[in-house]
Amino acid sequence: MTNSLRPHGHHSQPLPPVQGPADGMTAPRPSRTSQERPPGPERPPAAASPPAKSRDPFFDNAKYLAIVLVAMGHAWQPLTSDSRAAEALYMVVYAFHMPAFIVISGYFSRSFDMRKDRLQRLVTGVAVPYILFETAYSLFKRWADDDPTHPISLLDPWYLTWFLIALFIWRLTTPLWKIVRWPVPLALALALLASVSPDIGDDLDLQRVLQFLPFFVVGLVLKPEHFQMVRRREVRLLALPVFAAALLVGYWAAPRMSSAWFYHRDSAQEMGFAWWVGIVMTLALFGCSMVLTACFFAWVPRRHMWFTALGAGTLYGYLLHGFLAKGSRFWGWYETYDWVRTPLGMIGVTLIAGALVTVLCTPPVQRLFRFAMEPRMSWAFKRDATELARERAKSGTAIR
Repeated sequence: MTNSLRPHGHHSQPLPPVQGPADGMTAPRPSRTSQERPPGPERPPAAASPPAKSRDPFFDNAKYLAIVLVAMGHAWQPLTSDSRAAEALYMVVYAFHMPAFIVISGYFSRSFDMRKDRLQRLVTGVAVPYILFETAYSLFKRWADDDPTHPISLLDPWYLTWFLIALFIWRLTTPLWKIVRWPVPLALALALLASVSPDIGDDLDLQRVLQFLPFFVVGLVLKPEHFQMVRRREVRLLALPVFAAALLVGYWAAPRMSSAWFYHRDSAQEMGFAWWVGIVMTLALFGCSMVLTACFFAWVPRRHMWFTALGAGTLYGYLLHGFLAKGSRFWGWYETYDWVRTPLGMIGVTLIAGALVTVLCTPPVQRLFRFAMEPRMSWAFKRDATELARERAKSGTAIR
């Protein structure tokens, strides 16, 4: 989503080296003659600096489209009680939009280790925004929902902030997943155990952390060639009937199945089912989510689009749109305006949600809220001896 989701190695093919001035624009620098050169051995030519690299537009496109689906899903939720079609769309989108986002997060966490700069970025790009937005959301609920007793608790994430604390925990455990022999089966086993463990409780939203964990670990083990595979033409064509079948199944399941299964925030017992149902549903939903996520990736554009640059600001859109999504419930907009429950109204709500989250991903919004999403905070970290020695060396060179 990013900032915190911004890849550690988010690159595509290298760009060509930057060209110098055009021919004839500047006079050539006179070269020294052999007599002018100082005595001593010839110095080897300076090593060429590595060429700059650009972000792969595919991943920025995928992140932007996923965050638009997140916003649309939140806009559909109040309509699901009155519309079977809205419930079907809601369930299908919820089956893959967060899994897709989490797979991408895992993919770009592959290089994470306990190196100082990466730990600092984890703190400033994930932990600090979690603290700030968990506090801001709690204060917003107190004011907008007229609930002055709502607690501010960093141990019990409220609404969208669960993803930040989950990402913090997942990234910290990345080195462990890189050394075990079967990371995905192990992560899936932990998710199964969580789905039948009602005593886990709500602290740090550990149910979601564990039940969504397999998608993050899948991202860790993926390689670039895997994304190339799902972007082949035959996979793109196959994705169409798969999505169509998913919508039909969603329409059938809408009155028969609770969409709460897709939130992965409760155990089977807490939802009123036998423990073994949690195991069956976790396996089934993992399979469905991975298939739909692959189909989603198959249709993500690979070239630069008008929205590609917005992929770098998806965390902004994700966290900021939550105030509007919750505010619409607190202030009763869906009950006040009857038109939103008509077919055209539902289309209008969908377009409004997509437009709002798009605006919230734009560079001006990023600049405005960077203090909360990507604070520098160099003052908060110790400087090691190597860094200090490097700075002293630079200062000495400048003086000479």
